[in-house]
Amino acid sequence: MNIKTTPFKEVFILKPNVHLDERGSFMESFNEREVEKALGRKICFCQDNLTLSKKGVLRGLHYQLPPFSQTKLVQCIQGSVLDVVVDIRKDLPPLGTILVVN
Repeated sequence: MNIKTTPFKEVFILKPNVHLDERGSFMESFNEREVEKALGRKICFCQDNLTLSKKGVLRGLHYQLPPFSQTKLVQCIQGSVLDVVVDIRKDLPPLGTILVVN
């Protein structure tokens, strides 16, 4: 698994290895030990959801504070996704930093 950091310490990009052979393919989409080793910290990931969206659908605007905050795993199985992260924390500059993952 290739793990890429971003300007946000809480956001990173996982690029899983896809293993192909004559039977098809296999991919491990998340491995807690690998991610924790690469980031040097504990990851708490406890829920996985699957959504099918039609072209042009806008989903999810999430703003959560503890104790209701969640770790999110966003993945695209087919087609494409545009994921946008906006930092709105007033105590950490620069306010309004945007990360676009395509």
